[in-house]
Amino acid sequence: MVSAEAEMDTKVEMDTKKRWDVAVIGAGPAGLSAAEALLRSRRTVIVLDDGRPRNAPAAGVHNFLTRDGTPPAELLAAGRAEVEGYGGVIVSAEATAARPDGDGFLVTTGAGSKVSPVWARRLVVTTGLVDELPDVPGVRELWGSDVVHCPYCHGWEHAGEAIGVLGSGPMAVHQALLFRQLTEDLVLFRHTAPPLTAEESEQLAALGVRVITGPVQRLETSRGRLSGVRMGDGAFVPRTAVAVGPRMVARSGVLTGLGLAAVPHAMGAAFGEFIESDPTGKTSVPGVWVAGNVTDIQAHVVAAAAQGVMAGAAVNADLVFEDARRAVKAARLAPGGLVGAAKDRS
Repeated sequence: MVSAEAEMDTKVEMDTKKRWDVAVIGAGPAGLSAAEALLRSRRTVIVLDDGRPRNAPAAGVHNFLTRDGTPPAELLAAGRAEVEGYGGVIVSAEATAARPDGDGFLVTTGAGSKVSPVWARRLVVTTGLVDELPDVPGVRELWGSDVVHCPYCHGWEHAGEAIGVLGSGPMAVHQALLFRQLTEDLVLFRHTAPPLTAEESEQLAALGVRVITGPVQRLETSRGRLSGVRMGDGAFVPRTAVAVGPRMVARSGVLTGLGLAAVPHAMGAAFGEFIESDPTGKTSVPGVWVAGNVTDIQAHVVAAAAQGVMAGAAVNADLVFEDARRAVKAARLAPGGLVGAAKDRS
């Protein structure tokens, strides 16, 4: 007797042996939105996902109208259900490489996958990014709870608290000014950030932001929550939240074989790297689109979802025109087709 799980695995294997219209790599808000837009245009779509969403540590998604505070896993589960409801196939597999193959692309997946390789006419890559955090003990452990990076994503939840900004790059003062809007008790730990300019020092002083120089040794906790910042000289500064500025780097390994590499952000390589694309997500490689944080490292969840819809619509339009060209070519070659009809009219 075959188990239900085995039957499902067999179904996935059978489904993925066909030639798909589109393979979407990444099942976050961007990828699922792209898949849904394509499926609603009756395209065949397979979604490959490695199960590592960037915002997994966060308690809720914010600034997403009507979904504010929704746990990330709950939002993704609802999105997956919608995509599958339209006939999309979502497979738990890490896409490791992609290369041109005939009039489409061949995507290979990691060891143990039941779907490798996958062939599709078009690719939409929505693999997101990696947050490279400051190398300070406690930062990684508290990431997404008491250690945050975005005042729009997490600021309200820490408003009015004793907040610290851990300086690690040229955007430290900018981040401090943003978080100062949320609390009157703000400390900028300069740590490895560049020295302040005279203008920056004046701004922070006028706003009552205390600046502490010297290296930060670690973040300390009490009962699993942040209690404060321990400096290199042993001084302890109580804090209940710390903002950091991670370097945001596109997860673009799957695109390497296609000749697409991440480039430095306009604000500098220290800020991050992304995959270049046009406003629809189209890359310099014909047939390949990107959406979400892999191409816009500053995009919030709702923006990433919108980019996914845009990319999905653009890919569908691209396929529509290709299908029309193929239909015309076939009709011209058919006996009594367009070519014959043209001769009859002459």
